[in-house]
Parts: sequence; structure tokens; C-alpha cells
Amino acid sequence: MRLLFRFMGFLFAVGTIVFLVGVAAVAGLIWHYSKDLPDYSQLQDYEPPVMTRVHASDGSLLGEYSRERRLYLPIQAVPKMVINAFLAAEDKNFYEHGGIDYQGLARAALLYAQNIGSNRRPQGASTITQQVAKNFLLTNEVSFTRKIKEALLAMRIERAYSKDRILELYLNEIYLGLGAYGIAAASLVYFDKSVNELTVAEAAYLAALPKAPAALHPVRNRDRAIERRNYVLDRLMENGWIKQADADKARKDPLAVTSRANAAHTFAGEYFAEEVRRDVFERYGEKKLYEGGLSVRTTLDPKLQVFARQTMTAGLVRYDEAQGWRGPVNKIDVSGDWGLKLADVKSLNDVSPWRMAVVLETSDQSARIGFQPGRELGGAVSKERQVGLITLDGVRWAKAASGPSRGKTPTSVSQVLSPGDIIYADPLVNKDGSRVEGQYRLRQLPEVSGAMVVMDPWTGRVLAMVGGFSFDQSQFNRATQAYRQPGSSFKPLVYSAAMDNGYTPSTVVIDAPIEIDQGQGIGVWRPENYSTGKYYGPTTLRNALQRSLNTVTVRLAQDIGMPLIGEYAKRFGVYDDLPNYLSYALGAGETTVMRMVTAYSMFANGGRRVKPTLIDRIQDRYGRTIFKHDQRECRGCEAPEGWKNQAEPQLVDRREQVLDAMTAYQITSMMEGVVQGGTATVIREVGKPIAGKTGTTNDEKDAWFIGFSPDVVVGIYVGYDKPRNLGRGMTGGHLAAPIAKDFLKLALADKPAVPFRVPAGIKLIRVDAKSGMRAGPESGRTILEAFKPGTAPPDNYSVIGVADADGRSVTVPPEADRMILRPGTGGLY
Repeated sequence: MRLLFRFMGFLFAVGTIVFLVGVAAVAGLIWHYSKDLPDYSQLQDYEPPVMTRVHASDGSLLGEYSRERRLYLPIQAVPKMVINAFLAAEDKNFYEHGGIDYQGLARAALLYAQNIGSNRRPQGASTITQQVAKNFLLTNEVSFTRKIKEALLAMRIERAYSKDRILELYLNEIYLGLGAYGIAAASLVYFDKSVNELTVAEAAYLAALPKAPAALHPVRNRDRAIERRNYVLDRLMENGWIKQADADKARKDPLAVTSRANAAHTFAGEYFAEEVRRDVFERYGEKKLYEGGLSVRTTLDPKLQVFARQTMTAGLVRYDEAQGWRGPVNKIDVSGDWGLKLADVKSLNDVSPWRMAVVLETSDQSARIGFQPGRELGGAVSKERQVGLITLDGVRWAKAASGPSRGKTPTSVSQVLSPGDIIYADPLVNKDGSRVEGQYRLRQLPEVSGAMVVMDPWTGRVLAMVGGFSFDQSQFNRATQAYRQPGSSFKPLVYSAAMDNGYTPSTVVIDAPIEIDQGQGIGVWRPENYSTGKYYGPTTLRNALQRSLNTVTVRLAQDIGMPLIGEYAKRFGVYDDLPNYLSYALGAGETTVMRMVTAYSMFANGGRRVKPTLIDRIQDRYGRTIFKHDQRECRGCEAPEGWKNQAEPQLVDRREQVLDAMTAYQITSMMEGVVQGGTATVIREVGKPIAGKTGTTNDEKDAWFIGFSPDVVVGIYVGYDKPRNLGRGMTGGHLAAPIAKDFLKLALADKPAVPFRVPAGIKLIRVDAKSGMRAGPESGRTILEAFKPGTAPPDNYSVIGVADADGRSVTVPPEADRMILRPGTGGLY
């Protein structure tokens, strides 16, 4: 017995020593690994990379920009059902353990021992807290060292942060496939839903993804994905978080994934979204744009944007089709599976309802076509094959653009199309707009391009923008990046300089041939009106602008001087430095549509400076406003104690007055005349008060129209990217103005016909429309003309001619060729 006690004492002593040594070893191990642990306190101020989201003015999503598609969602905003799904899949005891699940650890150790030598990856058994430690502070290295550090960090994190904070970090950081980080982004990417709209089955699928998002791809590995989703549903039911009936129903739900592009989401807004992206990039830099979680509220009006896109592309197509059919996009062999071959051909995705197709067979009366198949989420070509028919009605426009048959209307479909031709087609419609079932119309991508900008003249907010026919085809934004000659659309600025310096709309200038000696070695310049050889003699400035007379504008520019015109061009933002050559008075300098629309906005708003903007407001990830376009002071807008019958709020506008308000109205009134009886009479179809000016450059390379109602300005140019002649008669009034007409009819359809605002001080006096003199009993057509205080129409005038009795041009030296009749004078000088 004594020996037994001694033996038991020996064992106790040995056990105590072993225990103490073990404790010391564990303590040493903990100390060893603890001294190099990362600082977990950084989790307190964690700011993950969050995508920047761009919204239209109505709040609809326009675009998203990010390196990691993530939206940070506070734990309070995550539905309980979604939380339970992730706990069921990853860590059901999350709210009970202190960072380490010892039961799970034991299971993983046992499984590891069983798999020794099998080359299988060890099972993790990591809790959500351990995954947070790994994802934020460690690497993905598979080793005992990393697991020990992970466990130590998990226990420290549990002591420092609440369970909800740990879970919030986890749910926003985890990668869930398809470029989505965090549950908010994944919910949008996979199902195009917000998190609170997810069904039980959808939440279970997202919760299944953290283990192996690539292996659970919803298309490539659909069966495995559904199996793992159903496993999560089973765990939810076992834990009592959903009912049996709910689990059974969810298992039967198909895994229906909705693909969601990471690009412009508002139809037709691609150019606008890209311009906003560049703006934000220039303001805040790359990191802030792609990781800063900015919320950008833009000025885009989605309704007007669709109108702008539709009318601009229709105008380009209308002109292009009139030039004839240039042939197919490409050709392929249609034997075998033509769908796979056609799927590999790059098509434009932003020209809906146009679709790429291949001609399968042709006859005199029709051609059978097969449409390009779509691609599934995994990138595989869809097996569905859709076909249609192009009849003779669908190709009647396709006159040959070259060759012996040039200009001839086709009499059979086979004259235009042949098997293997890759083309674009869209549904054929009747005159009443109804679709002809199963029949399509041949289309071709236009070579000509152009741009449109729509602006609010009072604030400078860009309401719509079209930078070309297709963003997929060319990302070059012709509205802001293309510098073109505006032609006669620049003339209102010349006339503004004149009106501000003593001239009136009734000032008379000789419209006659003129020669200008440009100096030694340069030669003589002979500007001509567009209708060569047609001159009107003594002409009022109103009629000269209405008819867009070049010789009158040149004489006017001579009299007031190009330096003054250059100052006005700079003041209006059209040119930064206008050369002192008279040709620049006719719009020979290069500028952009955006600049021209901004300048015309100052006519429409009474001469106030306008700064164009595509952005109303930018907020950071915390909702703080870091940029606001409208800097006007609003007195009385804040009412901290509520409404108590105080005075109405007042907006204080301190913007610079760049043009006298009365001058702005005079030019506006003159440009109304351009619409009513000048080069832009097609605009009259709008049926609302519209002012504007056309422009056509030398050799008819560009066609312009800039016009406005009291509350919206639209500017358009049409031309080839590599400038070339558009064709005889292809003027601003013929090409650009009809597009503006179509747009304005849609944009102003539900707006009242509001007349332009007449500023205080303007006198409206009835004058003879032709001579500009005060109207009398014998006057012909009369109009109400706008005069500033101190000016009035002349009662009579005499003219000194510049042409002989036969109308032949008489050359005069430049210094004597100032032939302008000022109001109230009796002669011309």
C-alpha cells in the first residue's frame, strides 16, 4: 500500500511538472506568436474600398465605378433572415463562443488526421471572427502558424468589439464571386435586388458562396450551387430559423440569376456617365473615384436623355441612308452552326432595337436572317436561335452608294443582300407605328456623326448629352472633345457686341460683294453669302441675321473691330483667344457644342454668366456634401423652428452679368426671326416660342443649330469625324435644325407656350420689317422691334451704293468700305 501511495505521488509530481511545463510551453508559444500580431485596433476605423455610384436627377442609377464592387451596409440594415443564412452556413454558434469554436476545431483536427497523406486541403473550422482576422489582418497561407495567429487575433477582437460589429465587418468584406464584395453588392450582381428584397432561397445561395464562389458559379456549376444552397436551407431549418414548409418551398425555387452590368445603367446615358467619371477623377483622383464610396447626383434628366438619343441617332441615320447602302459589316460561312460563328463577331450593345444578324438565304422578295445569340452569365453562347425575314420593303432605301447602279432603288432583295452577310436589322413598322410581325428592316451604321447638348439656361445644368451615334463604337465625346467650326451659329455673338455698343436691330448695313486685302503675301479675301451672287443691298441687322448674310457680318465686324468681338467670345466662353482676322467673325474658329450651348444660355437667361455642370452634388461615404454646383445664397431657406408665417425665402444671385439684359433680349428677338422666317423655319413646327441660329461651315463640312425656349437650350452639330463635304445643300437648316425640331417637339410637348421674358426698360416699337424704319401708313409688313432707352428707329435714310447700275461689284479700299447706317443718321459710312 505504501508503495502504491509513493507511486501515485510520483505520478502526481510528474503530472504537475508536465502540466506546468505544458502551461509554460503554451504561454511561451502564445507570447512568441503574439509579439508579431498585427494591430487589430485598425478595425475600429476600417474604411473598405466602396464603389462610387452615379445617379440621374430622378435618383435612378446611371453608373458604378470600382475596383471591388462593394456597398457598405450597416448591420442594422441587414435583414435577420440574411444574417441567419450566413450563420447557418459559416458559424451557427457565433453569438455563443468567444472567437474560437472548440467543437468545430476538434472536428477539423479529427478530419485532418484522417486525411493525412491524401493531399486534401485541411478543413478550416474557422469562426466568423477568425475569418475577419484572416481577411483583414493576415494572409491566405495554409499553415499552423497562420491558424495560431488567427485564433489569437480572434480572441482579442472578441474582447475589443461587439458581436454585431464583427458580423458587420464580415458581411461587408467577404468575396462572393463575379467581382462582388459584401452582401449588398452581391445581392445586386446576382439578383439585381437590394438585400431586403432577397428571398429565403436567394439568401441561402449567397450564404453558400464564401467557401468557394468560383466552384458554386450559378451557370457553369449550377447543380453543385443548388446542392450547396439546399444544404444551407437544411441548416436554417435544423436551427429553427425557418419552418419546414419554407425550406421545402425554397428548395424547389430555380436558381434564377439576373446578370447586372457594371457600366451605365440608364439607357442612352453612356456618354454622360463617362463625362461624369472623368470629372470626378479630375476633382478627387483615382483612389477616391474607385474606392471612396462617393454618391454623385448628376443633372441628367432620363426622359430628355432618351429623347435626345432617339432624335439624334434618327437624324444621323436619315442622312446616312440617303447616301446609299455601303455593304455588310462583314461576312461569315453560314454552313453548320452559324450562331456560334456570329456570336464571335463584335456587335454594338447600345443601338437597341437594332440587332446584329447574318443573312442565311435570299430571294428576289425576301432574305431569311438569323440574329446574334446572347451569352449566358458564364460566357457560354446561348443555344437559342432566333430568325426573321427582311422583305423588299425593308431594303427599299438601300440604293447603291457607288458603282454602275449608284442611286438606283433596288427591285429585289438579292440585289442588296447575299448569304453570309453580317448586317444590322430592326423590326419593320407600318406608317401608324405598329410592328409587322416577323419582318425586319435593313440598317447600316452611319459614317456621319455629331453631338447634342441640352442645358438649363438658368443654372447651367446639362440635362442631356449625346456624344455620337454609339458609345460602344466610339467613346470619343463629340459634345465636349470635338473642336469644330461653328460657322454662322457664332454670328449672334458678333451682333451682341454691336448691340452693346450703340447699334440696334434696325441698323442698316449694305449687303453687297466685298473684297478685303489681307496683307502682303496673303491675297484678297472675298467673303460671299451662302447663295453666291445673291445680295440684298441695304439690309437691317435683323434681316441680315435672319438670312445669315456673311458680307453684312464682315462689314459689321470691320466697324466694331475684331478685338471687341474677341473679348465677347472670351466673355461667353466660346473661345479663349480669338485671332483678329475677320473670317473668325463668320465662325472660322474651332469650339465645342458644350461651349456654344453655354453661350446661348446667356442669351436665354438675360445675360447672366452660366457655368455648365453635369453634377449637382457629391457626397462622401458618410453622406457629407463635399461638392455642390449651385452656390446661390438662399436667405430664409432654413427654418429650424418650423414655418411661422415668415417671409418667403429669397435666392441671392451674385453671378456676373456678362451681357446687358436688354441686349440679350434684342438678340433673342432677332433669333426668333431666324426661326419664324429665316434659315431655321423648320423649327416652327414645334409650335412654341423658339429662338436659334443655324450654322454651316465652308464646303459644307459641318452643319449646326443652336436654339432655345425660355427654359431649355439645345445645340447640335452634324459632320464626319474626319471632316469632309456633306453634300450640296446640307446646311444647318437642312441637317441639324430638323433634329432639334424633333427633340423640342418631344421635350416641350407638355409645356405651355411661354413667351420670352421682356426685361424692364425695353421699348417695343412697330417698324417696317424690311427697312427697319418707324412704321407709317404706307408701310408694308410691320413687326414690333426691341429698342433700348435712348435709341429709336430712323424715320428716313439715304444710301451710298457700292455697286454700279448693273449690279457689278466695285472694289474699294478697306479703309473706305465701312458702309453702315446708324439709327437717326442721314447717311452711310
